[in-house]
Amino acid sequence: MTDTRTDTDLIIAGGGLAGATLALALARVVPELRVTVVETFPLSPDALPEDYQPSYDARSTALAWGSRLIFENLGLWQVLAEHATPIHHIHVSDRGRFGATRLHAQDHGQAALGYVADNRWMGLSLMRALLDTPVSWQAPAEVTGMTPMPGGVRVEIRKGDDQYSLTGQCLVVADGGRSGLREQLGFVTRTEDYGQNALIANVSTSDAHGFTAFERFTEAGPMALLPHGSPVTAENQSALVWTLTDSALEQVLALSDDQRCQALQERFGWRLGRFTRIGECHHYPLKLTTVDEAVRPGVALVGNAAHALHPVAGQGFNLALRGLMTLVEQFRRAVDEGTPLGDLSILGEYQRLHRQDWQQTVQFSDSLIRVFGQSLPPLAAARDAGLVGLDLVPGAKRWFARKAMGTGGRKPIVSRADCSKEPARNDQ
Repeated sequence: MTDTRTDTDLIIAGGGLAGATLALALARVVPELRVTVVETFPLSPDALPEDYQPSYDARSTALAWGSRLIFENLGLWQVLAEHATPIHHIHVSDRGRFGATRLHAQDHGQAALGYVADNRWMGLSLMRALLDTPVSWQAPAEVTGMTPMPGGVRVEIRKGDDQYSLTGQCLVVADGGRSGLREQLGFVTRTEDYGQNALIANVSTSDAHGFTAFERFTEAGPMALLPHGSPVTAENQSALVWTLTDSALEQVLALSDDQRCQALQERFGWRLGRFTRIGECHHYPLKLTTVDEAVRPGVALVGNAAHALHPVAGQGFNLALRGLMTLVEQFRRAVDEGTPLGDLSILGEYQRLHRQDWQQTVQFSDSLIRVFGQSLPPLAAARDAGLVGLDLVPGAKRWFARKAMGTGGRKPIVSRADCSKEPARNDQ
């Protein structure tokens, strides 16, 4: 089903990880659709580097086991795994107290609980895969507005000094939580400020991480250390997410690298030996941002444009990915039924199916931050009992593991002829 009265069928505003993944999934599952991606950065599938050299300071994303399964169905996992470090164990603890819980992949019959993937490699792999699809690109360009029209939408685009319009059946906003397009289109967001900042960097330690992800809750805020780097050459490298108040962030940023390692040592402890190196530090304020109504006729929000979570639980991109596949599933249904992509019966069903997942994931992530952010002795004791209970009660531990692995929610149907082959296995 294509509508020859429009320039394209679907317009995706944003060609980052979410937008590119959506474009690839549509090319695999709904190949009949004409898809156009509008991206502000000068990215193009026609001009990609031939080789890839990982950097120590490369940013990364935590991928749950369920996200690996999605990328397998899309035929991309074997490539992504080249620069993805498996998480075999998760250790959750409360600094200065006895409570702790541990998850092990082998206890759940899995090759890994999740992975830490290099963002730049993920983007490059997606773009290379898109080379073999008919997806078209407008880059560098920016969506500046949208007007409903019979049978679809008219999207205004700025490319350099040029202004032009593109018509399609539906616009998908996938340009992140900081873009103004969402507000410009009239979507109302709810934001809760945690009063904290995330400092992100790669670190090296004297002891090997053993493919263990550490979630460490402290009186000053949570922190996470995720195994990162080649399993052969970087068993002592981890990706750090360090939660800091405004004043604490200023103090840490004013320190030398050696002093930052010392401050991190004091906060995290010695489970990985001595911190020997900290790389380039990035930071941003932490807010819980949600949109109650993420769709309207002709337009849908996905990824961080629809919901932005605290990063310490590593749920953000995994939730976004599941939402993308749910949207693809509904677009597949629209094509099969001959319904316009932007019809509210299609977009409303996407929102309904995805809503329970994002509500549960937001509640899970937000409750971790709020419960472990309390320092009152009775609450601290209750946290310890809860962590010990998770470690001892099989049912509770399985529930926690499903949340961590991203396998506890609804599983969108994404298989089609082009991506139903047996997925390649690469467990590193």
